[in-house]
Amino acid sequence: MGSFSIWHWLIVLVVVLVLFGGGGKIPKLMRDMGQGINAFKKGLKEDNNKKKEEEQAGDGPKVIDQDQAAHGAAAASSEQKDKAANG
Repeated sequence: MGSFSIWHWLIVLVVVLVLFGGGGKIPKLMRDMGQGINAFKKGLKEDNNKKKEEEQAGDGPKVIDQDQAAHGAAAASSEQKDKAANG
């Protein structure tokens, strides 16, 4: 009996806001909140568009020829052996 539920506190809060904040305060707060949400969504779309543009602007997937890769690895290992032998 001594405690109020959350709904009681919300009603009291709304009454206090209307009395001390004026009638135009709540719509202004809601408008600001809506603009903030819209700005957030717009920012997410811009980030996604930037990522897509970066992916498309890249050179694309790189193809490595198996013969060149094997030759490059063999050449690199022989160079390492020569350096190790010479000190």
